[in-house]
Amino acid sequence: MEFGSIEREIRIDATPEVVYEVVSSPEHLREWWPDEAEFEPVAGGTGSITFGDPASAEAKVEQLTVVEADPPRRFSFRWVHDKGVVAAPGNSLLVTMDLVESDGGTLLRFTETGFRERGWEAAVLEQAFRDHTSGWDHFLPRLVGRAESLVARP
Repeated sequence: MEFGSIEREIRIDATPEVVYEVVSSPEHLREWWPDEAEFEPVAGGTGSITFGDPASAEAKVEQLTVVEADPPRRFSFRWVHDKGVVAAPGNSLLVTMDLVESDGGTLLRFTETGFRERGWEAAVLEQAFRDHTSGWDHFLPRLVGRAESLVARP
């Protein structure tokens, strides 16, 4: 296995504008991905996402830096880097969500890259890649459900 990038294409029955809000707004992210999200959804915006109860010592907090915010076409961010370090190529993972209008809905092209560039030893690299693959396989369908539920509201 290559462990270089995770790539998915997903069809969503919602416009790119709706999907963009769902992938870039902390309010919407909390409904499908982390338990807590606080960041400015603009290029250069920083903040964090939290998995688990934020008040718990077991909560997993990840710093997040928005790389590109181009509504309604692209939203990308860096995460999974050491605390106190500015996210950059080589020390973080890059998630990119490209949104393309498709037959009244949206084709979301998702990629997460930077695994090999982190310089992790082979076992750590393999485990991180598998964990992220499993995580995105769980969370991306929830993104679809969130976006489609917004359109279905009366």
